[in-house]
Amino acid sequence: MTTSAAPPASVPHLAVRGLHYQYPGWPPTLTGASLEVPAGTSAFMLGPSGSGKSTLLRCIAGLETPQSGEVVWGAERLDLLPTHKRGVGMLFQEPALFPHLSVWRNIAFGLRYRGDMPKGWAGSALGLGRLGDRKEALRWLDLLQVDRPDARIDELSGGQRQRVALARTLAAKPRIVLLDEPFSNLDRELRDELGPKVKAILAQQGVAALWVTHDRDEAFRLGDRVWQMKDGRCEGIA
Repeated sequence: MTTSAAPPASVPHLAVRGLHYQYPGWPPTLTGASLEVPAGTSAFMLGPSGSGKSTLLRCIAGLETPQSGEVVWGAERLDLLPTHKRGVGMLFQEPALFPHLSVWRNIAFGLRYRGDMPKGWAGSALGLGRLGDRKEALRWLDLLQVDRPDARIDELSGGQRQRVALARTLAAKPRIVLLDEPFSNLDRELRDELGPKVKAILAQQGVAALWVTHDRDEAFRLGDRVWQMKDGRCEGIA
């Protein structure tokens, strides 16, 4: 693991500043959570179940609205934008792929969220679009080493499904990727194989990645920065 100071102003980074969040009828979950993740780095968040790790990710993504605080990319207030305009991708324990679409069409579905796709793309993910959509999907599958573009999702192993889910996420060209224990349902050998590969791909794409995990060994082995959630706040521990 490598550690680093605050990113230079010239390096784009995710900044979470003083987030407070409370579910109705419950004690506060976030009580001033703050952290920074520069582009091209992976930060890991540790903490027990119920400590607020997943809530933090949901606030960054726009799935929950904090009572106060800011989520910023560079000089842009992401918390003022709707979810689909934040440039945030998420990867969960369960890949949440579309079982009725083939592997490559699952990837093509992510292209609809990209700002650089030509007009008239609509319908591509259902097989109604241009050959270029398949070519772009195959490029991401090749990057993630998935060689069954026409397979059904239920024909893939757990590790292959997570690779497809990551390919779909990256195909949308997010600037931030949030990973909520994406490999926790896989066996240790596969987790140890996929973790470094995924981190390297995220760094190659210049993505600011925030991982949630219970696995301290994984966090310190892969994390450029390591935080822990304690009393609703983010404490840097490495």
